[in-house]
Amino acid sequence: MGKSDDTFVYLATYPNEAAARDDYRVVKDLHAGGLVGSYDAAVVTKDASGKVHENKDETATRHGAWGGIAAGAVLGLIFPPAILASAAVGGVVGSVSGHLAKGISRSKVKELGEFIDPGQAGLVVVGELRVKEAIEKAVTRAEKETAAELGVEPADIDRALQEAAKQM
Repeated sequence: MGKSDDTFVYLATYPNEAAARDDYRVVKDLHAGGLVGSYDAAVVTKDASGKVHENKDETATRHGAWGGIAAGAVLGLIFPPAILASAAVGGVVGSVSGHLAKGISRSKVKELGEFIDPGQAGLVVVGELRVKEAIEKAVTRAEKETAAELGVEPADIDRALQEAAKQM
């Protein structure tokens, strides 16, 4: 079991993007109510050909110190660039993905990458381990869900973001 200040990734699948967005709003409400600290989240879809598309409309409403980078970094980690439809693995995101990869096994990365089937939508949440249980209880529309500890502290993610930004 990780420490309460470790970071986790939560991944849930949905029959469509609207259901994933509904649970995304639940996560935002948890944050607004003070139940969720630093986190980042993204709604993704996987098309019939297996390409993963990150929902760009939610970027402005993401919360936490990570400003949309942590979810993109996790997407870059669990979905190979060949199946990501966006350039989510470029620059800062790619650097942070590499940092996150140190804390999770290759087999778990592969499992997460295969979790969303073609034609489904997904909700990806990256946050502090102590909020994982609150999110798992509040997210109710998911067909299936999984979570993994990333073995890195949120402060380490912040440092990786700052270092990557300096190199830009």
